[in-house]
Amino acid sequence: MVEPIKFSLIGGGFRAQFYLRIAQALPEQFVVSGMVVRDEIKGKKMENQWNVVTYRTMDELLQNESPNFTVLCVNRKASLDYLFDLAHREIPVLAETPPAPDLNGLIAISELLKRGAKIQVAEQYVFQPMHAAYLKVIESGRLGNVNEATVSVSHAYHGISMIRKMLGIGCEKAKIQAMRFQSPWISGPNRKGPPETEKIEMSKRDIAWIRFGDKLGIYDFTKDQHRSWIRSNSISLRGERGEIFDDQLNVLEDYKTPLHLDFKRVNKGEQGNLEGYFLDGIIAGEKWVYKNPFAPARLFDDEIAIATCLIKMADYISGGSEFYSLAEAAQDHYLGLLVEQAIATESVVISAKQPWHEYMKHKILSNNSSL
Repeated sequence: MVEPIKFSLIGGGFRAQFYLRIAQALPEQFVVSGMVVRDEIKGKKMENQWNVVTYRTMDELLQNESPNFTVLCVNRKASLDYLFDLAHREIPVLAETPPAPDLNGLIAISELLKRGAKIQVAEQYVFQPMHAAYLKVIESGRLGNVNEATVSVSHAYHGISMIRKMLGIGCEKAKIQAMRFQSPWISGPNRKGPPETEKIEMSKRDIAWIRFGDKLGIYDFTKDQHRSWIRSNSISLRGERGEIFDDQLNVLEDYKTPLHLDFKRVNKGEQGNLEGYFLDGIIAGEKWVYKNPFAPARLFDDEIAIATCLIKMADYISGGSEFYSLAEAAQDHYLGLLVEQAIATESVVISAKQPWHEYMKHKILSNNSSL
């Protein structure tokens, strides 16, 4: 039998609990090898709730645990010190987003790229089942060269990471225009759960046009949209030979024969099926474009995506390729900061060369030469 992946968690907040649920649902694949939770009372609560061992410091954890890697789930201000400390200890890290709070922090962590620190970042959105299915179709060439991507899924660096990935963009220069529109809506769920009363508040919708030469990314996100019951996520991808618009795939069999196909989620456990209830995969037309690697575990899409990051991290530290480097995470957060700047100044903003760009260019060239 293959040994389960052992990882330690640093932090005990909202994001850490995703990893705890995943390990609980898939004990044969993942084991939480201790947690660093500085607050003793909070740590004891975590122990009782999740049947894990907590420690107050990293030193204490390492004296008692031998993880394959650590997962860093602390706030963006604290992440910087932890990344340097773990790199000094030569401990591989899967860091939550973003890896640093601001541009100065991003420039500082670029030093870790030069040192060859084993760090990847848990940017999970591209691994959510439907998004992974979209990428499979793009990689198949059915859309041709994708030159437009409109992403209305999540905030800042999350949305921008998807735009870059869908367009096949690295660290090309970006020209950004953006605006914010506010309007009233009934507030919905947040991290604490469903709303307790009906409350009207102002929603903030940010729209940005990000031009990478001959490719265009449109970022569109309303705060808390991804949790709202009355707002929908949406993705539109346009290529030379076809497009994806949410669950529709419009492509050409030949220049005079259009095909109008649907992305269909295939779930087990519905109607007369007795295999359990879980996502089996996604079909586009007659072809499977995504198979759930964690079936039959009952994970929701974001948990499937985060579990995928864990698998890819284990492969990476065993000599596999990077899946979302510190450089990519820095670039996406940097572009997110520029979107905020464009909104605040109501002006066109153009990206500048940053210290991590040489690393990204080198990796892209290395990957291309190995094809």
